[in-house]
Amino acid sequence: MIAIYKEKILEPLVHMIYPHLCAGCESDLLEQNELVCYKCISSLPHTHFASIENNPVEKIFWGRVDIAAAMSEFYFTKDSVVQNLVYELKYRDNKAIGIYLGEMIGESILGSDRFKNIDAIIPIPLYKSREKKRGYNQAALLANGISKIINIPSIENNVIRTRATDTQTKKHRRDRWENVSGGFAIKNPKVLEQKHLLLVDDVLTTGATLEACAIEIFKIPGVKISIAVLALARE
Repeated sequence: MIAIYKEKILEPLVHMIYPHLCAGCESDLLEQNELVCYKCISSLPHTHFASIENNPVEKIFWGRVDIAAAMSEFYFTKDSVVQNLVYELKYRDNKAIGIYLGEMIGESILGSDRFKNIDAIIPIPLYKSREKKRGYNQAALLANGISKIINIPSIENNVIRTRATDTQTKKHRRDRWENVSGGFAIKNPKVLEQKHLLLVDDVLTTGATLEACAIEIFKIPGVKISIAVLALARE
């Protein structure tokens, strides 16, 4: 009884000193296991592309690489909840939000008939120096969340970056492609032979990074590629 009483007194005090904030809007969250408030969750702009053939994500890759299916979970716009969540994921060391968002993607994939027979999930890799600086690969966190829902393994560190690249954020389409072209390699191609792979990344704009990675993977015999991203942005 004394322990329960102390917990009831201390918990509000700890909450006042170390508030638990929503990753989307930074409002106060009462429950410690919550990551995003109900208001932000209800406002998220889901695309429903997982169930839509010839959706805008797939059209980005038409005539470039032969993708079996592609989807984004959300639309990305500036000054939005999605932008805040992406910022939390990439720059605020919020690994939990990466798993949480990956689970959302996984639920959409699980409910679609267009992503059947996936054999493995491949997160787009970061170059080793960038991953060391950040401490993690945000695409790998998303992939782990997806893996938890669809029960398919995520394979990291087989597809690798061979060189450092500049940030893609302010580059135009052609510059983005030149920045990442030829920047990927496969350490053990045998592991991926004859497999249907799901490439995973955070935000899709021109598709240059995913295209460059897919081109390298397509050198492996019998491989098939689908794509899942957290959000679709517009240039």
